[in-house]
Amino acid sequence: MGSIEDPVPSSILIIGSGVFGLSTAYALAQRPSYAHTTITVLDRSTFPAPDAASIDASRIVRADYSDYYYSALCIEAQKLWRQEWGAEGRYHENGLVIAVNSAEDAEAGGKREEMQREMMANLKRLGLSIGKRKDGADVSLLENREAMIRIADGFDGAAGDAGYCNWTSGWADAEAAMKYLEKLARATGRVEFKNAEVESLLFDHSSSTVKGAKLKDGSKIEADLVILAAGAWTPKYIDLRGVASASGQVLAYLDITAEEQAQLENNPTMLNGSNGMFIIPPRDQVLKVARHGYGYANFRSIPHPEHPESGAEIEVSLPWTKMDDPHLSIPKEGSDACRDFLAQCIPHMAERPWSYTRICWYSDTPKGDWLVDYHPKWKNLVVATGGSGHAYKFLPVVGERIADVVVRETRDDLGKALHEKWRWPKERCSSDHIWTNDWRGGRKGMLLDEELARK
Repeated sequence: MGSIEDPVPSSILIIGSGVFGLSTAYALAQRPSYAHTTITVLDRSTFPAPDAASIDASRIVRADYSDYYYSALCIEAQKLWRQEWGAEGRYHENGLVIAVNSAEDAEAGGKREEMQREMMANLKRLGLSIGKRKDGADVSLLENREAMIRIADGFDGAAGDAGYCNWTSGWADAEAAMKYLEKLARATGRVEFKNAEVESLLFDHSSSTVKGAKLKDGSKIEADLVILAAGAWTPKYIDLRGVASASGQVLAYLDITAEEQAQLENNPTMLNGSNGMFIIPPRDQVLKVARHGYGYANFRSIPHPEHPESGAEIEVSLPWTKMDDPHLSIPKEGSDACRDFLAQCIPHMAERPWSYTRICWYSDTPKGDWLVDYHPKWKNLVVATGGSGHAYKFLPVVGERIADVVVRETRDDLGKALHEKWRWPKERCSSDHIWTNDWRGGRKGMLLDEELARK
């Protein structure tokens, strides 16, 4: 087995084929120094996994961040989204409205408006112009509800009281772009895909080394380097208490007519920064309403993943999806929140039934920064998780940035800053479960079992 100091392992096992796992496999497969390294991507279901966070009708692509470095990384990604990555309908640059509710924001001390100002300052720093749409500006200021309503065809309500529209932001067809990435990865001839569920990692306690994975059927896959990129399922395989936790988010969809599709499809995405609610332009006569919130925790007692032989158990939040229960729907609380936002923006659609709902699972960290680093205790283990609900937009470039972490290279100042953000924390949080302090909507502390029980 190699050591963590060895930059070129002979074999790599990547657990998870989502944004982090698949993009890293593709990036490593293209590096000449890894020409003789076998790369295996392992996932519990056939690709694309139907309950993965990366598989959905749409994902927002925005450079609108109060953190300059994520803004800069998205500008880097958008250059590729506008080219082949976004071809054949994979990317739509319709713009993004970010609104606030004035009274709600005032109660919170004006934090959302301050965040908006920071976002616009970063956009300006990165070369975007701020002004009015009629001036051809990249970012249009929207000073009241009337301006909000005017900016969107078919909206007879407003997403908030005031805000702005970034016309250089948009949305991606999430599943289509993941399939495109899979095609690129397979075309290298360097990546092998396997479908099997991991029971546990292979821990060698005598050398503090991870040597591969044990599968549910009892077989084993060994590798010189293991990259654990299992998204919200990661706490099942290593102890992430006080580091990252799984939270369930609500998505709801309703059918619309062909005429409504034509009317709404060129609108900007509508996002309310005060409550995390958003509506993405429809695709294939389906409109999506969702919330970027604190989410639901789903606590389960499991054997300690790093010490199963001890008989000790830990309690962690783990995903519960339609693959576990085909009849699973979002809780009433989440449905009501989506319904209320739909009524606020497009009142004449407010009473339509949902055609489909889904709980999407995030891997959340305290500040919303990703966790991409070598494990501080276990050799030959890289952990790539903690996407915190904002990783998808970086799909064209994030694999290269993660690969830089794997090979211990820093190509530029942006990479240096990101690697610092993504490092394993020096100390774990005092609370085992992470309710992120990144901006979110909804109520903090909700438990999935309790909310599902409410009628």
